[in-house]
Amino acid sequence: MSKGFNQLLDAVVRIDVREVAFESGARRYAASIGSGVILSADALVLTNAHVASPRAVELSITLSNLERVSAKLVGWDHWTDLALLRIDVADAKRRGLKFATAEFGDSSKLFPGQTVFAVGTPHGLTRTVTRGIISNNNRYFEDTTGVNGYETGAFNTWLQTDAAINPGNSGGPLVNEDGRVVGINSRGYLGANNLGFAIPAAIAKKIVAGLVQDGAITRSTIGLVPGALQDLENFYSLALNTGVLINSIAPGSPAARAGLRGGDILLAIDGIKVDGRFPEQLPPIQNLIASQPVGAKLKLTYRRGAQIADVIVVTEKLESSVGEEWALEKWGMSVRKVSRTYARVNQLTSDAGVIVLGVQSGFPAEVAGLSRGDIITKINQQPVESLAVVQAAHTAFEAKPAPTLLEAQRDRRVSLYILKP
Repeated sequence: MSKGFNQLLDAVVRIDVREVAFESGARRYAASIGSGVILSADALVLTNAHVASPRAVELSITLSNLERVSAKLVGWDHWTDLALLRIDVADAKRRGLKFATAEFGDSSKLFPGQTVFAVGTPHGLTRTVTRGIISNNNRYFEDTTGVNGYETGAFNTWLQTDAAINPGNSGGPLVNEDGRVVGINSRGYLGANNLGFAIPAAIAKKIVAGLVQDGAITRSTIGLVPGALQDLENFYSLALNTGVLINSIAPGSPAARAGLRGGDILLAIDGIKVDGRFPEQLPPIQNLIASQPVGAKLKLTYRRGAQIADVIVVTEKLESSVGEEWALEKWGMSVRKVSRTYARVNQLTSDAGVIVLGVQSGFPAEVAGLSRGDIITKINQQPVESLAVVQAAHTAFEAKPAPTLLEAQRDRRVSLYILKP
């Protein structure tokens, strides 16, 4: 092993996480283990978003010398499954703890067959190294499991490797023979052998810079869902490698308001021709839109039938379909805020309200008749414009129990429910 590889090993850490989840009408805690890599002298640690998220209530880092130190979340980005932590530097200095740092390599120069190593803490076994090759350096991988229900993988392709990646490896580095980080291990393919996936270092570097600056990554959207054109060129009478299929348009989105619809062919964005023949070509096209400033005007050239036209679309901020969650324990109910994206996908009239995630048997919510999937739109006749409205009503109920009137929607029908002490 090279000196650089040994330094890399000293920069890899184990991450113990204790996080809260709001399930079945209650607040529940769970513990998990992941991996990470120290990137800088000011103790920044890069890992996966599914390892460390805003749900984490306790983060503990085990250094290469087996000493433990606490850490805090700097920011996370579920779209790329990356999160950034910072070790408690004051505590580390007070205890005389030192740590090594790793350096990024150039993931754009990777090629199939190149030797790589996955380093991390599989099943709690710290400082484990597995050897493999780059199986594919530009893999389209549709992640249906997401990050705790949040969307991921829409804006980048992945590195595929046969280096063993097991539970606990998540967030650890994929490195070349020089010990440089060329990817961040994310997951293995369930039910298969030797199929692991990592986020390329080129993507990780950009995300780290954004999280250090703002704690989050702001992206734009126009509500357009692309689809690969492979095998459809003849149907649309298109030349090969021309355009991308507009698979669908989110109701009420900027693209919908501009008149675009599913089945149209997007030919260019601000004069830049797009080619979405294969699935691997879709993430860069989506990232081209996502990278625009919020409120930017984009000229889209599209084809509908035999007609080619231009339309101006104004971007808006990209939001997840998953809203903020909370447990209302005196009511025996856990809820999630309705997001703008969720409202559009489910064709709701607005994004007001909270979704019932679960209820506990025998508690006021269950006794009143509420159930999973109901959308609470009003509490004591006050519109639920934010999660704070629900939290305030629950706090008042805790302080002075009194019947509380809820208006909720189920299968497009509105009903009234009374929560009794």
